[in-house]
Amino acid sequence: MQERNLLLERLGTALKYAILIIGAIMMVFPFAWMIDASLMTSSEIQRRPPALYPAEVQWQNFTQLLDVLPFGRLYLNSLIVTISTVIGVLFTSSLAGFAFAKYQFPGREVLFYIILATMMIPFFVTLIPVFYIVRQLGWIDSYQGLILPSITSAYGIFLMRQFIVSIPDELIDAARIDGAPEPMIYWRIIIPLTRPALATLGTFVFIGSWNAFLWPLLVINSRDLYTVPLGLNTLRTFAAEARNLNLLMSGTVLSVVPTLILFIFLQRYFIQGITLTGLKG
Repeated sequence: MQERNLLLERLGTALKYAILIIGAIMMVFPFAWMIDASLMTSSEIQRRPPALYPAEVQWQNFTQLLDVLPFGRLYLNSLIVTISTVIGVLFTSSLAGFAFAKYQFPGREVLFYIILATMMIPFFVTLIPVFYIVRQLGWIDSYQGLILPSITSAYGIFLMRQFIVSIPDELIDAARIDGAPEPMIYWRIIIPLTRPALATLGTFVFIGSWNAFLWPLLVINSRDLYTVPLGLNTLRTFAAEARNLNLLMSGTVLSVVPTLILFIFLQRYFIQGITLTGLKG
């Protein structure tokens, strides 16, 4: 009986690992093939079935891509927009989260739940009103039109509030007794203690802002202000007409490099922030 239970336990473990391995392969395979295809010729990509690996590595795909598309300019625009958005969201979310977690004021709970309720509103519902406001302010085809509508986040406020509420009140009271003003408490106590949550939120905002397509497509008319997703859309049209899908794959690979670098450097904080935020009420 004991041997049978041991056998069943091992079979269950083997089945779990098999499911995890199959799931991992299904998740990784499209990404791995994208990198693989960026080093193929266009004919290898269009073959039916497509080639799994290049007969000869085509490193020149990336140099040809730079001749077709001003990737440096696209990167610069995306970095300006993304970094500004991340800084804005982290600042507003941490400040609002601090207020909701540690200050008592009339209507605090009602206001917090109203902010939470806005998370249920689909992005497309607010798209037209926000676009109208941006146009009335004269921010069409400008960096501020890309950045400022995105520097607040209901999810960010919720995340930071959940994290900050677990910081002992005694710590803040002790700082006040020592004569520290509120801005110093925010900067010297709250910010250092919420680094995991800030890293988690910053990673989410960076990925969302870097990959944003619809809002830049609506706001930006000048090619000088195109971000990476808009540039890839232009490249998609060019690649379809010229049947150079290898260039499209090369551009897609270059577009994910900043996101991968960010995740590699912040993965420790990212996992820690997700874990701690999920445990705290």
